[in-house]
Amino acid sequence: MIVETRVVQFDSLTLDSGIVLTPVDVAYETYGELNPRKTNAILVVHAFTGDSHAAGIHEESGKPGWWDNMIGPGKAFDTNQYFVICTNVLGGCRGTTGPSSIDPASGKPYAMNFPMITISDMVRLQKRLVEHLGIQRLLAVAGGSMGGMQVLEWAVRYPDAVAAAFPIATTARHSAQQIAFNEVGRQAIMADPDWNGGDYYGTKPPARGLSVARMVGHITYMSDESMKEKFGRRFRNREASAFTFDDEFEVESYLRYRGSQFVDRFDANSYLYITKAMDIFDLAQGFHSLPQALEQAKARFLVISFTSDWLYPSYQSLEMVSALRSRGGDVAYCELSSNYGHDAFLVEVGEQTELIRGFLKRVYKEAA
Repeated sequence: MIVETRVVQFDSLTLDSGIVLTPVDVAYETYGELNPRKTNAILVVHAFTGDSHAAGIHEESGKPGWWDNMIGPGKAFDTNQYFVICTNVLGGCRGTTGPSSIDPASGKPYAMNFPMITISDMVRLQKRLVEHLGIQRLLAVAGGSMGGMQVLEWAVRYPDAVAAAFPIATTARHSAQQIAFNEVGRQAIMADPDWNGGDYYGTKPPARGLSVARMVGHITYMSDESMKEKFGRRFRNREASAFTFDDEFEVESYLRYRGSQFVDRFDANSYLYITKAMDIFDLAQGFHSLPQALEQAKARFLVISFTSDWLYPSYQSLEMVSALRSRGGDVAYCELSSNYGHDAFLVEVGEQTELIRGFLKRVYKEAA
């Protein structure tokens, strides 16, 4: 399945801060066909460093999408039956308006003049796109990690527009530890002299700082067991010994590679803005409690977590489940066994596929 990324531009978008972005672009991809009644649309929302290329082979890069093992004919999100949409989030750097976009007021990239954004702002832009496509009610919204935050926001802010919600490996609010990891990444970027207060476009980007930020983040995506299996204490060279600061251990080499690779595809300022949006996200904000917030939702929920995910541990999913059940919400919960840590939602497709396929079938039957 060869796919292309499309971009639609809206005249303006009013943010939670009250600032109006004018204009605003949103990059998106679609898979499958929208049925005549427009009742089979599913919005898939990406995690922090993802983008709109969720499935298929991209016509330009030739690379598969980040959730290609879950989206496509016969897969969990079966494109023979459903119409799947994926957008790049607001503040991103892969086609949607963000810090690297041109500020029409100055003719230069926004850089740090880009306004602060929220998860709610991201979802508001997605809602505009969904309406632009002629869809009034989504069959489902699904996503893991930061994508799960967007799923929750959709269900609470637009209850009549979502039939089913799949928040996977996520949370209703960041803990102090989760905020701390993001702050280390931000400080690594801002400590890089090449960051230059965010004004580095057209010059040398803060590659060292961004690479370190990615390395720190990547550690949190894995588990102790998965790192043990993948690397152990193995040296890159059997005759090497760890008496220098070179990347002699395989894990050192791997992290450095992941960091340098990330620099080529992600913008440092987007890293700052998006991680901050994640940190300030609190689904209960504006309500007395999390149960009261989730009481607004009308969707049926399937909440999934993973045993080895220490970045978004299962207790945070259970908080959402408990809140939903306390207010009579329709919710199913499953904790899946995995050694892959937080990355499990991207790679553990077997059980996820069965859970999601069965859940979608029931919801679609009721919606049809």
